[in-house]
Amino acid sequence: MAKMKLITAMVTPYNEKLEVDYEKAAELARYLIAHGSDGLVVSGTTGESPVLSRDEKVTLFAVVKNAVGSNVQVWAGTGSYNTRESMELSQAAEIAGADGLLLVNPYYSKPTQEGMFQHFRAIADSVSLPVMLYNIPGRTGVELLPDTIARLAETNNIVAIKEASRNLDQVSQIKVMVGERLAIFSGDDSMTLPMLAIGGSGVVSIASHIAGNEIKQMLTAFEQGNSTQAMQMHQYLFPLFKGLFITTNPIPVKEALNLLGFKVGGFRLPLCAAGQQELDAIRQLLSHYRLL
Repeated sequence: MAKMKLITAMVTPYNEKLEVDYEKAAELARYLIAHGSDGLVVSGTTGESPVLSRDEKVTLFAVVKNAVGSNVQVWAGTGSYNTRESMELSQAAEIAGADGLLLVNPYYSKPTQEGMFQHFRAIADSVSLPVMLYNIPGRTGVELLPDTIARLAETNNIVAIKEASRNLDQVSQIKVMVGERLAIFSGDDSMTLPMLAIGGSGVVSIASHIAGNEIKQMLTAFEQGNSTQAMQMHQYLFPLFKGLFITTNPIPVKEALNLLGFKVGGFRLPLCAAGQQELDAIRQLLSHYRLL
């Protein structure tokens, strides 16, 4: 069995002018790797990919990869609702030094299962990098179903899926159909332990910005057969997992980092800062874990 991995979906730091702060991004990347993360996703949902320009994304891929070095996998978020643009960005990510691609379901256009199959297959065929599919129907309006995932798993460089459907039966069905051909990562921190129990390979995490070492301990405990310790860690971290979703991600995690003194800046519209009630809840959450 492959080692269970903690991959952090990185926030994108901004300066006071809401320009990407590449120096801070490099600093954050190194911090995350030093605190439990095995790999990083750059320019995913948590990285505010919809409001980053193509040039900003490609520069981020290169900066983060340079910051963490050859032993850490950097997954570039290059998926969108435009197949051709996704192919071009994926090719640019490969040139920039990314180790893999994260490809989200095409959003807004609501393609059929066949359309999604052709979309993902075309992008995967345009590069030599490994591909992680990203099924998150709550944001995209479409769900990548197990039959389609199994077809895609026959493509040599489609090697993983980030499952954020919160449907454990679907995860089980994928596992039954693809076996070890596809690594299945939890797309929700609170679903990580249940997914490990049915064959998951790890998590693409948000809470690891705050508690990376503890999440890594949970993965390691489960991997070593200590299910009781893993369950205790899950229960300990559960309020954090849920608290970082009191409003739209990545608003809570960026506000939390700012409160902790790791200044990652504000938000580009249409996202905006947390309200006072939400800030108070985030502050209380951090105090609960004795971080403030």
